[in-house]
Amino acid sequence: MKITDVLKSDKLTLSFEVFPPKTESSFESVRLAVEEIAKLRPSFMSVTYGAGGGTSKYTLEISKNIKALHGVPTLAHLTCVSSTRATVKEKILEIRKAGIENIMALRGDIPANLLNADRSGWDYKHATDLIFELKSENPDFCIGGACYPEIHPESQNQKEDIKYLKEKVDAGCEFLTTQMFFDNNLLYNFLYKIREAGVTVPIIPGIMPITNANQVSRAIQLSGSFMPQRFKSLVDKFGSDPDAMKQAGIAYATDQIIDLYANGINGVHVYSMNKPDVAAKIQANLSDILGK
Repeated sequence: MKITDVLKSDKLTLSFEVFPPKTESSFESVRLAVEEIAKLRPSFMSVTYGAGGGTSKYTLEISKNIKALHGVPTLAHLTCVSSTRATVKEKILEIRKAGIENIMALRGDIPANLLNADRSGWDYKHATDLIFELKSENPDFCIGGACYPEIHPESQNQKEDIKYLKEKVDAGCEFLTTQMFFDNNLLYNFLYKIREAGVTVPIIPGIMPITNANQVSRAIQLSGSFMPQRFKSLVDKFGSDPDAMKQAGIAYATDQIIDLYANGINGVHVYSMNKPDVAAKIQANLSDILGK
C-alpha cells in the first residue's frame, strides 16, 4: 500500500522508523527487534539507509521482511550521498522486485571524510534532483521527502528553506516527514508558513522519544532541535535514573503525539531507534485513541 493511501483516511495513524544493522554480525539482533515492532501492526514502517549508503544492502533486506512477514506497508529510504545514477537504478529494480511501493528520497548525511570534498561531479547534489528523477522514471512509486520545522542546518533562513521545500514538492514529492522536534508550537508555526507558500502535501510529524539522558546531546547535534524548558527539567530530574528517564521520555513523547492528534494532525511518525519496548509502550498509551 502506498503511504499516500494510508494517509487519505480520516483515521489516526501511528508509524515507526527503524534502522538496519551497521555490520553483518548485528543483522540478526536488529532483524528480531524490527520484527517485534512490526508485530505491533503500525500504519507503516520506514527503514533508513545510513550515511553514505554504508548500510544500504541491509535496508532492503529489513524492508522485505517487514512487508512479507507482517504485511506492514514499508517505506525504503534512498539517499543522494555517494549514490550514482547507476546505483540508484539498481536499487530501484531491487525495491520493485521486493514489492515495495514507497521510497523516502533524501540527500543523506554527508560523512566527515566528504564534508570538504568537491561535489560538483555528484550525480545528485540535492534531494530534489533524486526526487525528480525517481518520479519521472518511476511514476508508480510513492515518493516521500524530509522537512525541517526548525530550518535545515544548511539554510540561511526559514524563507529560503521553504523555497527549497516547495521545489522538492514540485519535483514530485508526495508527502513529507519532519525532523524531530520537542515543542509542538514550532510545528504549528511551520505548517502555517508552508501552507501559505503553497506546499499542500501531507506533513507527518516525526517524534523522537528521548529515553536516556545521553540521547539529548545527540539529538541536538543531529537536528539542532530546540529543547523547551519543560523537557530540560524532565532530563534534569530523571536523567540519572535510567528507568525513570525511560518512563518520563515515553510520557513526554506520548503527550506530544496526543496534542498533535487533538490539533488536527492525523498521522505521526515515531523514531523508535529499534526499541520494541518503547514502540509498544507508546502505542499502548494511545490504544483507545487509535482504536487498537
